[in-house]
Amino acid sequence: MTVGEICVALGGEVQCEGDNGREITGATAGDLLSFIMGTAPEGAAWVTVQAHLNVAAVAVLKDLPLIIIASGRKAPDDLIERCKTENIAILSVPETLYATCVKLAGLGLKG
Repeated sequence: MTVGEICVALGGEVQCEGDNGREITGATAGDLLSFIMGTAPEGAAWVTVQAHLNVAAVAVLKDLPLIIIASGRKAPDDLIERCKTENIAILSVPETLYATCVKLAGLGLKG
């Protein structure tokens, strides 16, 4: 699936478009940035409740094209601007981190 297809399937609010045509290779979830840095596979969608500028740095380091911010949290302006620069999509969804992961698994994405 592509970034754009996942954003449509999950609903929510696209806060930064990123590369809508990029293929997503899987999914990862977590709020501890060092854990994501050590375990996230390149090209995955990242589900988190973290919403601050350091999230962009981790996404760039791990080549994660889609950040999904769960539980109705919103990305601040500095995170949105950095993700625009790096061509990373941000999707804010009202569901919990767990419910979002269940939806991603239902779409066929492996974690």
